[in-house]
Amino acid sequence: MARTRGSWTGGTLTARSLLKPQDVARAVFHPAWIPQPLDPSVERLKRFRVIAGAVASLGVFTFIEGGFDFTELLENAMTASVVLLFLTPLTVGAMLWVWRRGGTVRQLRVPLVNSLLLLLLFVGCVAAVPALVQTVNGSANPVVIIGVGLTMMWMLIFTAYGAVRVSGNFFGTAAVHRCLPPLLAVVTSWLMAVPDLVTGDLHGLSLTLGIIFILGAPVTVTAIALLEMRRLKRRYGIRLKDHPATRAPAPGPVPPMPAGMPPAGAPYLPPQGNPYGPSHAPGGQHPYAPHPRQPYNPQHPYGG
Repeated sequence: MARTRGSWTGGTLTARSLLKPQDVARAVFHPAWIPQPLDPSVERLKRFRVIAGAVASLGVFTFIEGGFDFTELLENAMTASVVLLFLTPLTVGAMLWVWRRGGTVRQLRVPLVNSLLLLLLFVGCVAAVPALVQTVNGSANPVVIIGVGLTMMWMLIFTAYGAVRVSGNFFGTAAVHRCLPPLLAVVTSWLMAVPDLVTGDLHGLSLTLGIIFILGAPVTVTAIALLEMRRLKRRYGIRLKDHPATRAPAPGPVPPMPAGMPPAGAPYLPPQGNPYGPSHAPGGQHPYAPHPRQPYNPQHPYGG
């Protein structure tokens, strides 16, 4: 379905869409104002980056030590959301300072505000899930348990699919600069790993496994993000250090053409014009038209 200009969801949602939280998440967390991908190869790299980023954000320890722990998963998700809430604006602010000589913040006001709204929306959804879980666990009313329980399940699916979307577009920051999503992925993954590195908390794993699982995700995210930014630079001339409003310099003046040469890009025509078009010759006859036959003259050397 085509996206509508000026609409957050692009007009893709209907009343029936509410029955599919994954469709709602796709429309809400990847809104219509996010630019379309430039290259399929960059999109494939982004998928690998999303997977590695999810491992870095939520951690693999939940699935290794003591089996799957839903409570710990929610805690990790909430911690990652709080980190993103402060880290994303700080990183974008640092890049705005880097770009200060190439343009102004006013030129980026609309995508910056949209990205901030998307960030706040996602963090709010993540915070709502534990609140709904606590409401269900603390209530003895069957009606509340059923109603809030169904809402909780819908929100859980909605937020999980939304997390996948915002991990790819990083809250629509590609609308500000194409290189911001991979940059934010690198900064976030390393910041999530640094506390474990500093404290030496291996979550009960051996030293080798702990180092692999702590460093594996951020190193992988960094490698993929650098490759992604390199392709954006080489194929499309998009550089992280350049202000998004920067345009390539206009081409210099075209050197004068030699006398008698047609202008570049124009089909060559004989000096007299189109020989098969209307005549501009005296008498209304073009030079390639058949001439009337002259009477025979025996004194003419060619008989004409």
